[in-house]
Amino acid sequence: MADQENCVRVTRLAKKRAAEAMVQHLQQPNKKRVVLGEIRNLSNQIQMFDSEPLKPKCNKQTTKRKVKRSVSVKEREFREEDVDSKLDDDPQMCSAYVSDIYEYLHQMEIEKKRRPLSDYLEKVQKDVTANMRGVLVDWLVEVAEEYKLLSDTLYLAVAYIDRYLSIKVIPRQRLQLLGVSSMLIASKYEEIKPPRVEDFCYITDNTYTKKDVVKMEADVLQSLKFEMGNPTTKTFLRRFTRVAQEDCKNSNLKLEFLGCYLAELSLLDYNCVKFLPSLVAAAVIFLSRFTLQPKLHPWSVGLEQNSGYRACLL
Repeated sequence: MADQENCVRVTRLAKKRAAEAMVQHLQQPNKKRVVLGEIRNLSNQIQMFDSEPLKPKCNKQTTKRKVKRSVSVKEREFREEDVDSKLDDDPQMCSAYVSDIYEYLHQMEIEKKRRPLSDYLEKVQKDVTANMRGVLVDWLVEVAEEYKLLSDTLYLAVAYIDRYLSIKVIPRQRLQLLGVSSMLIASKYEEIKPPRVEDFCYITDNTYTKKDVVKMEADVLQSLKFEMGNPTTKTFLRRFTRVAQEDCKNSNLKLEFLGCYLAELSLLDYNCVKFLPSLVAAAVIFLSRFTLQPKLHPWSVGLEQNSGYRACLL
């Protein structure tokens, strides 16, 4: 019993001391609560000051508003120039080689063997029009949605169609056959589990047989000399979208969705064939940013450095 009473006394004494400490803490002057935005700015300032040499103190008459504004400008430039350094934690992003990879893709897209003629409907084709091409591409979009194919597959298929039509003359009755055969090749190139040949025959309401599709597939491969890995608008759009976002950690879904929508619209337009895929992707980002934020300049230093294109105001 005596031990139990001593234990109760010790417990009560501990509670009494804790209550006195709490009262003393409440009597101290209240500290200003730090908001989430101030914590973020503080961390950015520490990173910047660690990477820069020490500078003399600013004049005391400098207002806090000017200081915050200068920090935000530096922070934005830091983000644009350091867009790849934040991906070091993910080895699959290849942040150490991404600049060399996209430089190689830029060189690849201008190769003559990977580019369609800008006016092949006027010079090569006799029975195919721009409207027919647009209807075919629109139908291929539905095919990609039906079989849940990647967007890269769709872009590659359209690229194969344009390159093939720049070389071979086909009647309008075989235009749909060219479309499904190009989609079949692109599926084998991009997809983990591509659809079967029978699936593409079924999607055409069995207008073409399996033998027809396979024969056209071989003709496309031979005509393009098995050069099937050319970069597309989607290839550069991923890169430019990442650079265009203000924060690499939190993606801007509106910018991404609007960019993908405009890029797919460019597939339908025959007039976009004459432009390089990187230029179309840069124009898509420019228009998307201008649509979402019309009061801000839609181009930046980071986009100019990564895309190689400069926005000229007329």
